[in-house]
Amino acid sequence: MKDLVERLYGARSVLALTGSGMSAESGLPTFRGVGGLWHSHRVEELASPDGFARDPVLVWTWYNERNAAHRRARPNAGHYALATLETAVRDFTLATQNVDSLHLRAGSQNLIELHGNLREARCDRCGERRSLDAYGMPIDAIAHGCGGRMRPDIVWFGEALPREAWKKAEAAAARADVILVIGTSAVVYPAAALATHYTSRAFVAEINPENTAISAGVDCVLRGTAAELLPRIVEALP
Repeated sequence: MKDLVERLYGARSVLALTGSGMSAESGLPTFRGVGGLWHSHRVEELASPDGFARDPVLVWTWYNERNAAHRRARPNAGHYALATLETAVRDFTLATQNVDSLHLRAGSQNLIELHGNLREARCDRCGERRSLDAYGMPIDAIAHGCGGRMRPDIVWFGEALPREAWKKAEAAAARADVILVIGTSAVVYPAAALATHYTSRAFVAEINPENTAISAGVDCVLRGTAAELLPRIVEALP
């Protein structure tokens, strides 16, 4: 941890990449389902254009449950520590694979949501957007007046990341002196490339309670949760 703190103190630019481990510490269910009902469905049925085309009601029923779970959850100490770290670094970017808005609620400003979010729905034909409240998307409002359907503003399997979001994340990784890889297994591409393709320039630190595919190739490995370790790192900064 001492090496990482020293690197952060001297860094001009920092990128943090976060994954589902951050959300799990806030008590959120895993991506693969909110309850036992969903164990009988493949993820591709619930998070893909083909699945949505086959059964939009099923997909929205699942996402409405996820939306409710997100709203019940609260940012944890790790989320707040990253928001504090942002104020201490001149150029700080937070790229997240999570769609739960917890980083936003914790106060992070320079935030890139690589996989979208569940704050909005958008029409798959005309692109019109609709804000979602605590109840999510009314099932009788899925069909849009243009002939399209309102879908979650989420990047699904088989879809590309939003172009502008990815360009910003790549640029942040390319100029970073320190890259923090937090709560992610770093196996889902292209997001994982932010943790693996810039190691020749940046000091890369992994914060994760478990060994991952990138553990052997990074400069620093801290075994523990984000809620446990990130506040200690921020407190140790001069």
